[in-house]
Amino acid sequence: MSGIFTRNRVIGLAFAAFIAIVDQAIKAYVTVTLGINQIGDKMDLLPFFDLTYTENRGISLGMLQATNMEMRWLLVLMTAVIALVVFVWMLREKLMGDILGLAMILGGAIGNIYDRYHFGYVIDFADFHIGDFRPFLIFNVADAAITIGVVIILARSLFLREKDDNETDASGVPSEN
Repeated sequence: MSGIFTRNRVIGLAFAAFIAIVDQAIKAYVTVTLGINQIGDKMDLLPFFDLTYTENRGISLGMLQATNMEMRWLLVLMTAVIALVVFVWMLREKLMGDILGLAMILGGAIGNIYDRYHFGYVIDFADFHIGDFRPFLIFNVADAAITIGVVIILARSLFLREKDDNETDASGVPSEN
């Protein structure tokens, strides 16, 4: 396999598709099978984790609320453009770590775009808490994948660096690799 679709990139695209499918499958399980599908529906699972149905009509942290159809479609368009940028970025990367981080972001974005396109909002249900304290907003698998993917990309960019082709030796003279 040569060109754009290298082995690592194909694995990344498959991983992105897997994340989007798992996100939708779990949302269907929670809303259809378990019947947690109305705002305020809740199922206590653990002392620190519940399933609580919410509809996120905004973007990250509830910003830019889609209060009308124009805003809904604007959010679909904005998130689709971001997903396209991540897709192109992923096709430019070579290292598996970077590709998997971007695949998590892409898969999560696709899962949430699907919700926003079909329902006008993103279904959230995962409610992590410590007593009444909630360190996170209620989220879903796609949100978790996006967050983990961003952390991977940031960590790799901060703590790992590719060797430059024109890397210099100790004397400051470019080495001939």
